[in-house]
Amino acid sequence: MLERLSIKNFALIDSAEIEFSNGFTVLSGETGAGKSILIGAISFVLGGKAGIEQIRNGAGEATVSAVFSINPEGQKQTEKNADEQQEARTALQWLEQHGIEIEDNTVLLRRFIRENGRGGAWIQNTPVTRSELAAFSSFLIDIHGQHEHQSLMRVAEHRVFLDSWAGLTEEVQSFTADYTKLAANRRRLAELASSQSGLEQKIEMLTFAVNEIEEAKLKNKEDELLEEEEAKLSSFEKLYASIENLMEILSSSGEGGVVSLMKKAQNELTHASGFDRNLEPLLHRFENSFYEVSDIFEEVRNYSRSLVFDPERLSEIQERLALIYKLKKKYASSPAAPLNEVIQYAENAAKTLEELSGAGADSSKLQAETEALEKQVYIKAKQLSQKRKAAAEKMSAGVMTVLENLGMKGTRFAVGISEKDGTDVSQKCNPYGMDNIEFLISANRGAALLPLAKIASGGELSRVMLALKTIFAQTDTVETMIFDEIDTGIGGEIGVAVGSHIKELSKNKQILCITHLASIAVYADNQLKVSKGLDAEAVRTAVVPVTGESRIAEIARMLSGDSESMESREHARSLLAKFC
Repeated sequence: MLERLSIKNFALIDSAEIEFSNGFTVLSGETGAGKSILIGAISFVLGGKAGIEQIRNGAGEATVSAVFSINPEGQKQTEKNADEQQEARTALQWLEQHGIEIEDNTVLLRRFIRENGRGGAWIQNTPVTRSELAAFSSFLIDIHGQHEHQSLMRVAEHRVFLDSWAGLTEEVQSFTADYTKLAANRRRLAELASSQSGLEQKIEMLTFAVNEIEEAKLKNKEDELLEEEEAKLSSFEKLYASIENLMEILSSSGEGGVVSLMKKAQNELTHASGFDRNLEPLLHRFENSFYEVSDIFEEVRNYSRSLVFDPERLSEIQERLALIYKLKKKYASSPAAPLNEVIQYAENAAKTLEELSGAGADSSKLQAETEALEKQVYIKAKQLSQKRKAAAEKMSAGVMTVLENLGMKGTRFAVGISEKDGTDVSQKCNPYGMDNIEFLISANRGAALLPLAKIASGGELSRVMLALKTIFAQTDTVETMIFDEIDTGIGGEIGVAVGSHIKELSKNKQILCITHLASIAVYADNQLKVSKGLDAEAVRTAVVPVTGESRIAEIARMLSGDSESMESREHARSLLAKFC
């Protein structure tokens, strides 16, 4: 459960430390007070999207941290396959797989964002990515957003709800993998059939290309080395003349040679150092320079002797470069491209040839594999359909029971399942099976079941979503649920029913609920008031617990808009005494 939330410079909240208890907690406050900001802060620390607009004006960064306690008894453990690591299904498994240790069954989440757009996140002291943070927090808390009930208007989501409740999600994923492979096989068979006429021509073209490139016996970066050698041979006369001039300058045989002059200078410095020992360091330096220049001279002389102009070699290089240019022009992205592109083209062409050469055998093998896969997909689709139908009856009964408690007595709810149109597996199935799934409802006795998306009001959608969340809560390990304005479109006695139901739900879950209805708030074990104020510097949002008379005043405000009225206070007091 969520134990503590710390907020610093997030939106209108400059600093807040909020302690949460188990059971049912209501967050109330006037419209615009910042209740959505609080939910935004929670969503942020759970790995939701972040933006610099979330940073309070004048601050350099926004930081939110949350402390959760994890009940080991509530974490259903699953056995792991001996040779592979299964996907984590509980918070403790996720932490174990990521090498993160917790103390006293509590875990700290922390996240920040700076004004330059950069941010960071941690679980305990371990840095994590946003996606990792979101993946882990999904085991801890479930936020029912202000407009999430609108997902009930999307029929495609109904299958997701049913499969999730029935525990079929992994089985559907396995089916989707098989169906995807089947679709790929069919596409491949179609490609083989349509390309058969041009297969021989393609093989001939690729064979020619592979032979032409292999005959050239290319080596990676060979062109670069050849171009360097060509430049040397093409400029041989100029190179030779420069080396000859250098030899003349360095030559020790002539009186004007650098080596000869340096030798004389060394003798003179040696003679002078005999009279003044202070010159000895200079002598050592000069001797080192003399030996270095002498060594350079020897290397230049050896290089001069190795210089041989070979017109035949120059011709060979130019022919080789012309061949490489032609191959690049045909098989690389451009004549200036790296030579490795030509080599890579030959390797890819050889692989393609190998595939095409065995196309006939592959086609027969692929056809047999596809037929077997079709049967497997169809069998899996049938099995999924049967399990969905069995689960649909139980789910429908569960939802109707909850709806009756929520003031929708006499309402019928059903998960409609019908087989997709078609006569074979390719037409009857899609990536999720062979079923059309849609939620149906009849809000009036004797009325026919009709699509939920077409006839339900906003208040009815909110209660249906609450009912779904309730029955999901019976099967998952998430300990905390947040309802952001679940009271959309309802009021009066229905609000009382919703409050009573959430109170019952909170016996096994920690529930946080943002509401405007006093009839819901009076059922809460704890109440937090969100308020907005203006000081000398800026507008700020504060979150404080309300108890005793302050809670009576807040309930009175929620009832009539007047927290000071004696009538409103007495009404609030009586409601709290009756329901809290």
